[in-house]
Amino acid sequence: MRLRRRLADLAMTGLCALAVGVALVPLASLLWLVVSRGLPGLTPAFLLGRPAPVGDPGGGVGNGIVGTFLMVGLASLLAVPIGVGAGIFLAEEGDGPLGRAIRFVAEVLACVPSIVLGIVAYAVVVIPMGHFSAIAGAVAMALLMVPPLARATEEFVRLVPGTLREASLALGVPAWRTSLRVVVRTALGGITTAMLLAVARAAGETAPLLFTSLNNQYWNLRPDLPTASLTVQIFNFAISPYESWHAQAWSGALALLLLVGVLNLLARFAARDRLGGGSR
Repeated sequence: MRLRRRLADLAMTGLCALAVGVALVPLASLLWLVVSRGLPGLTPAFLLGRPAPVGDPGGGVGNGIVGTFLMVGLASLLAVPIGVGAGIFLAEEGDGPLGRAIRFVAEVLACVPSIVLGIVAYAVVVIPMGHFSAIAGAVAMALLMVPPLARATEEFVRLVPGTLREASLALGVPAWRTSLRVVVRTALGGITTAMLLAVARAAGETAPLLFTSLNNQYWNLRPDLPTASLTVQIFNFAISPYESWHAQAWSGALALLLLVGVLNLLARFAARDRLGGGSR
């Protein structure tokens, strides 16, 4: 009986290891493809320059990186207060009809394809303004960021021990100040993680920006004008018939991969700090 259990344990461990290996093969091949084709062109001039006309040497995605940061920053200004506030409300007062309705809407919006949210931003912002702009792109990104941010904030706030709330209330601290000064401060690491993951998701989207910010071949810091983004530039390079632009698409994809990877690493570090702070 003991030998049978050991053999069964070894067999299941081997099957799990095999499943992990099979799952890692596509990921490793994708990473190798992007790195091998994009690394030769990933130079400082490429990261700091703007697209060059067809036939001219050089060119880069610097204006797209700046535009991406501009729109992500504007989207964060819109999405973080709404998403975090909604998450805190759902965790503290979300058991009533209003809380259930907000939670349902957040779950539905989290499943809506990003291109649909881009069309919504087009109808709400682009049509009234009469032209594409970074503001419209930021609105589309904010619509992507709010639902997962609200649900993640709710879960992190619910992880805060109830004894902390009770101790604060017992000292005569008002409920709203307890939520902000005690509960939110304790869950701040997790909320930061949720914000970074939401930013990483928004920064990697392409379809909503085709309907909102469109693109721009030049440097632009005005939020009311069409603005370049890294993802749209990669898309334009990839669908072009020119080999030089295809090479730039691979280098841009590697730059985007590094950007999203850094944001995910920061989120992991924030989560680790939260757990470490909780253990102390």
